[in-house]
This record gives sequence, C-alpha cells and structure tokens, in this order.
Amino acid sequence: QVQLVESGGGLVQPGGSLRLSCAASGSIYSFNSMGWYRQAPGKQRELVALKRTYGSTNYADSVKGRFTISSDNAKNTVYLQMNSLKPEDTAVYYCYVSGNWGRGTQVTVSS
Repeated sequence: QVQLVESGGGLVQPGGSLRLSCAASGSIYSFNSMGWYRQAPGKQRELVALKRTYGSTNYADSVKGRFTISSDNAKNTVYLQMNSLKPEDTAVYYCYVSGNWGRGTQVTVSS
C-alpha cells in the first residue's frame, strides 16, 4: 500500500492558478492509474482527472482546457495544474493512485 500526501492547495482569486502535488511514499511507476478527485461541501466526490499508464487521460467536462494532470515517476509525484480557476472549483481535492487515496487538500476560489 502506498501513502499519498497532497499539497499546494489554498485560497486563490477567480482566474488564478494553483498546482497541486501528490507525493507517494513508494514508486508509482508500476501503478496503472493515477488521478485527482474533488468533493465540494454537500456534494459527492467526483472525478477531476484520471491518467492511465497504458491508456487515455480523462478530464471532467467542467475542467477540460483548464486543468492538466501529469506525473514524475522519478519523484513519485502526481501533479494537477489548475488554471483559470472558478469559484465552482472550490473543493477538497484528493489524490488517487490505483486504489490508494490521500487525505486531501483544500482549494478555495474566492475574491
């Protein structure tokens, strides 16, 4: 089992950017999927972006063209670059790596 720790969340104004990081305790090279989910207050957890090692990358329609998922196997880290942030992006963002979850990092978009 791999431990995941997210960072990079915070308060940002609408239109701003943040980059979330997810550091894994072990190698992520062998895992076949990694991604980011989010949960806003009163709502269910939803997929933001999912990257498959030997397949496609999927994004929620609401973030397409604004968010980009990437990974650095040498650093065992998964990233989520978030641009043109909107108030509706406010949520706790969770890292996911093949069945393992981080504890989440809060992102708040507000003026």
